[in-house]
Amino acid sequence: MPERGVTRRTPIRALLATAEPGRPVEATGWIKTARFSKNVSFVHLFDGSGVRTVQVVLTAEQAERHRAEVGLGAAVRVTGKWVPSPGGKQDYEIAAEAFEVIGHSDPSAYPLQKKRTSLEHLRTIAHLRPRTNTFQSVFRVRNALSWQIHRYFQERGFLWIHTPIIASSDCEGAGDLFEVRAGDDPQGFFGRQTYLAVSGQIEVESYAQAFSDVYTFGPTFRAEDSNTKRHAAEFWMVEPEIAFADLDDVIALAEDFIRTVARETLAQCPDDFDFFSQWIEKGVADEILEIVSKPFARVTYAEAQEILQQSGRDFEFPVGWGASMQAEHERFLAEEHFRGPVFVTDYPIEQKAFYMRVNEDGRTAAATDLLVPRLGEIIGGSQREERLEVLDQQIERFNLPKEEYWWYRDLRRFGSVQHGGFGLGLERMLMWLTGMKNIRDVIPFPRTPGNAEF
Repeated sequence: MPERGVTRRTPIRALLATAEPGRPVEATGWIKTARFSKNVSFVHLFDGSGVRTVQVVLTAEQAERHRAEVGLGAAVRVTGKWVPSPGGKQDYEIAAEAFEVIGHSDPSAYPLQKKRTSLEHLRTIAHLRPRTNTFQSVFRVRNALSWQIHRYFQERGFLWIHTPIIASSDCEGAGDLFEVRAGDDPQGFFGRQTYLAVSGQIEVESYAQAFSDVYTFGPTFRAEDSNTKRHAAEFWMVEPEIAFADLDDVIALAEDFIRTVARETLAQCPDDFDFFSQWIEKGVADEILEIVSKPFARVTYAEAQEILQQSGRDFEFPVGWGASMQAEHERFLAEEHFRGPVFVTDYPIEQKAFYMRVNEDGRTAAATDLLVPRLGEIIGGSQREERLEVLDQQIERFNLPKEEYWWYRDLRRFGSVQHGGFGLGLERMLMWLTGMKNIRDVIPFPRTPGNAEF
């Protein structure tokens, strides 16, 4: 066992950054490609630390000895020296002096061959797809995006609150819940019916009333029988909540958050975004940087519906006051009309959750959705209803059990202030940044209707 604090190995990314002729080197990784011939034999190793692989040149004796056991996917350890590479794809390569196969891989059975494999097929082998170029980049960026989200809030004094995964109510009022049971009695373990949480928002509101600026970041669940490219049964949400704030403050926070996190994530993973820009969505990195360099647009729901009605487009779903904003409408507004992100505000109260503040007109809510090109909605937020009497009216309007929200109502009785927040789906943000088209391809182990194998 290595001593505490001592690095057990040097990542390939770091090795490549310090390569110089004649310098001793030891590399560990998995074989991405292997080529054996009479004159020269070499393998390319990856270890997940970066986009680039390291080329290892084998002696004739090493090639003869290891050829039968060096299959794609095999894990190896190589020691040798850096030498200039005659090829144009790398400056230096490793001239192997010792070559050890740590973990064997049968090349005839290995599911990931040299030929390009479809994303659909790779979903059936989710345990192996992280070894492909696409998913190496996807999950490095997912890691970077998660870090930048935490960094954004931590550097601004927000407190990270761990909200429960098991909840006793549905804060959205949607009814699409996974019930949690211990045995046959749905009320036995907790003394009441419980569900996997669809959001941590209403719980984190109580902490905003104590710490002012808070956020929750973790898994959420929806039992919605949907097989669209944007929906999954399990996904991650980040939900900041700010006290002494109105809808304008929520929108200002959301815009600064998206702009900052997008820029910093792209800056952290330049090689991965070069890959996405070349192979997934042409020029996606430049597109994102251009978009976030400009102020985001803002319209009301009524204005948005008028734009849709006057567009001359033959939409599949109806438009006009009272119509739900569908993905085709969202993308038209963001991609074609505004050509960038747009906040849509003041939706009919019937379309939004009970906790969203009722505007003075009595028919709209102080709510907002942020729409972005290629994706549609990426953020949903609102000013929360801080007036107890109006909250009670909304609970009644939505036919919700008032007694279930006794503690939520208490927040309006003891020191209630204006407050608000938003929710961002991590996977949707990841899709927007990378150009990946299906939410199943940005989650390590996707959970969708009929799919929970891995």
